[in-house]
Amino acid sequence: MQPAKTPFLAVRDLASRLDGKATDYDALLAMTQGKRYVLLGEATHGTQDFYRMRAEITRRLIAEQGFDAVAIEGDWPDAWRVNRFVQGESTDDPASALGDFARFPQWMWRNREVLDFITWLRRFNARTDIPRRVGFYGLDLYSLYRSADAVIHYLDRVDPDAAQIARRRYAALDHVRDAQVYGYQAAFGQRPAAREGAVAQLLQLRAEAESYLERNGLTAIDAHFFAERNAQVVISAETYYRTMFGGRADTWNLRDAHMRDTVLALAAYRARRGGSGRIVVWAHNSHLGDARATESHWRGECNVGQLMREETGEKTLLVGFTTYTGYVSAASEWDGEVEHKRVLPALRDSYEHLFHTTGLDRFFLPLGDKGAEALRESMLQRAIGVLYRPQTERASHYLEASLAQQFDAIFHLDETAALEPLEASPQWRRQLDTVEPMV
Repeated sequence: MQPAKTPFLAVRDLASRLDGKATDYDALLAMTQGKRYVLLGEATHGTQDFYRMRAEITRRLIAEQGFDAVAIEGDWPDAWRVNRFVQGESTDDPASALGDFARFPQWMWRNREVLDFITWLRRFNARTDIPRRVGFYGLDLYSLYRSADAVIHYLDRVDPDAAQIARRRYAALDHVRDAQVYGYQAAFGQRPAAREGAVAQLLQLRAEAESYLERNGLTAIDAHFFAERNAQVVISAETYYRTMFGGRADTWNLRDAHMRDTVLALAAYRARRGGSGRIVVWAHNSHLGDARATESHWRGECNVGQLMREETGEKTLLVGFTTYTGYVSAASEWDGEVEHKRVLPALRDSYEHLFHTTGLDRFFLPLGDKGAEALRESMLQRAIGVLYRPQTERASHYLEASLAQQFDAIFHLDETAALEPLEASPQWRRQLDTVEPMV
């Protein structure tokens, strides 16, 4: 009987080195055949390489396999402006199309890689030989007031009387126009909660859908879908901000369930409009890797990857991205300036350190093979969001995870570069100028 492979040998046997060519993604593209949802993660929200590679993979999924929607970890109304641009329905240029991503952290979507991708997507959609234009959408729920305003704006155009009703239903939100203040006051009984009115508004939009479309023509279906999803965002966001003064698991789970629901609603909508309904999702590893394989599960948290696997089974493919060291664009505190930061070498008990020790540098690692059993072992895994605090690296940025249960495949890059914001701060520029080569 042969001894079981070590994690080191499993990686050495299964990994394929990347050489910077288009063929780097052939193995992954073979895995995406027949999938309806391909979820592409990232170990940080500020790594240039992750954004560039996701864009390259997504272009091939669109051009070669007929995926017709990209859904990102961004707010619904902000991404809708980009959607109108890539479908040729606005006078925006690529930079101004990203202009509604105005809240912290702006660099997460207002960056060079996203700019290049949406420029390509608009050109692709302008071709006459494609059956359906590809859409670009947001999954998140933070846009409480912008989404409520969007619902009212839509009704002002199609049903002014209903718009007045919507204003009254959303009135409980309007005293402060600050979502966290609203949430605190509603949670502790200092103001009436707006949930009942928000639910009533969504139900009315759904009930009137056929009437509005008959009145305004089927070309209005996109505008109605935009409004209906905004009404759903108001419900989810209102609950989120009211719940955030309780446990972390409650708000995390609510947010990820909302993103899962939006992915499924998008797939159904795209199919109704004559598309394939096949969707590429861009979000953090912590949202897209199956939470049941991480310590988050012990805290009662679920995530999009888990929920999509439970809902769709083998129709969903989960792909993670990791790095050992390099640089990242991140802030030191919430609402702080973006900084160009050095990423410390990964801790010794982590998957990232294991990958570094193989000497493979940059590689693709499929995890469905029986040979990946050794990678079911629980080890540390790094997660850097919009904040990076290297002084508390272990406590702030690592969790326990079983890689082979968390993802279907991984791309590892030993050294990575920082994402370049479209409006890089003077501090970011100064830090970039003082970057020293990695040893």
